[in-house]
Amino acid sequence: MPFMMAEATVNLLAAATFFVGIHFVIAGSRLRDTIVRAIGERAYSGLFSLASVIGLVWLAMAYNRASVETFTLLWIPAPWWQHVAMTVILIAAVLVVLGLTTKSPTSVGQEELVDAPHVVEGIQRVTRHPFLWGVLLWALAHIALNGDVSSLIFFGSFALLGIFGPPSIDAKRARKLGARWQGYAQQTSNVPFAAILAGRNTLKLSEIGFVRPAAGVAVYFALLYAHQWLFGVSALPGG
Repeated sequence: MPFMMAEATVNLLAAATFFVGIHFVIAGSRLRDTIVRAIGERAYSGLFSLASVIGLVWLAMAYNRASVETFTLLWIPAPWWQHVAMTVILIAAVLVVLGLTTKSPTSVGQEELVDAPHVVEGIQRVTRHPFLWGVLLWALAHIALNGDVSSLIFFGSFALLGIFGPPSIDAKRARKLGARWQGYAQQTSNVPFAAILAGRNTLKLSEIGFVRPAAGVAVYFALLYAHQWLFGVSALPGG
């Protein structure tokens, strides 16, 4: 009897393919450059943002359906893993907040900051892609913690963005900014602490400050306690 994949799982795979595909096949390739030349940066940004929202909503709805209709457990996480995963997610929350609140040439619409004085400060000394590293850690922790097929597909989509997004963005900036990008890239690194360990930068925690990491911790605890209300599953230990 031929293998038949459940409709809900097929829908989830299609949503994941669309969501990841628009980021790499369009935004992360030279096709983006061609589209921008044809319709302009503003029109492209608007259309891509719309496609991203549609993809994200489709992915979330498909995940919820597949989790109910075709739940398939691949492994059972060890009891102690939840504590490890929650610590990893806490770090991820701080990185995401730092990434969203730090001006950077790698962020959308901020390419010209590559020439700004003191642009390589704070979390930029650690990694030039704090947001995507936060997304990667968040996704991997959830994959390991849940252990089912639907979660592997759903969170795996975000893990792929976290892994391949940084080099894709770097290549896009290098094409657009040329030598201007190289000077910035030389002072920073994608891999956290790589530029510091290589002697190309130094760690200055005072530049990161207290407020933004504290905001990340606050976001973490807010989502922790609101997780069941938002997503129907408790994230509290023993919940």
